Amino acid sequence: MATKEERLRKQIERLAEMKRTEDEVRRQGIRFVAGVDEVGRGPLAGPVVTAAVVLPGDFDVPGIDDSKKLSEKKREELYDVIMEKALAVGIGQADWHQIDEMNILQATKLAMREAIDHARENLRRRTGEDRAQIGRVLIDAVTLEGLDIPQRSIVRGDAKVLCIAAASIVAKVTRDRMMTAWSKVYPYYAFERNKGYGTKAHYEGLRAHGPCPIHRKTFLRNMH
Repeated sequence: MATKEERLRKQIERLAEMKRTEDEVRRQGIRFVAGVDEVGRGPLAGPVVTAAVVLPGDFDVPGIDDSKKLSEKKREELYDVIMEKALAVGIGQADWHQIDEMNILQATKLAMREAIDHARENLRRRTGEDRAQIGRVLIDAVTLEGLDIPQRSIVRGDAKVLCIAAASIVAKVTRDRMMTAWSKVYPYYAFERNKGYGTKAHYEGLRAHGPCPIHRKTFLRNMH
């Protein structure tokens, strides 16, 4: 079993590896790089939530990774650190009505644009520079049509690129908190545990009580 020191050394090595893409962009003279990711494309209920995160070049917190690989406790800890140290964070979301209306991919893209817009505003505010601009956007496996910032889509970016991994953590914690709050309004579906995904308890709640207002109707069509 790895010692605490060995685990920390591996995390530091991983941090350096995950910073490589951003460092390459910065060497091109681009100062502010935003990572963008989404959470909640697959659930039966609730919004899709996105985050855009701009980290400083000297960000040195080990342990950042794809949010799916981290425990809830670790995600919460890292969320607080990211929110404190990031140069900018933007959150976007598309609700169940928008998902039903335009499909999950288009709703995700809408939410990503919103997150980027909010990050732009926050960057100017946090840096105190009116002309501070995000110069590159790195996105997990999605391309945004018509975005006025150069972008790069990276498959499994949340496991490869630090700012995208940070965005995945912020989006995940934000959405999980939303779904826990919704569970108090609609207590029959175990949202506090499944966060809207199709678990046994969730399906049992649907069979017993039918869908609630935050269910995605287009996701329930194939339900028996």
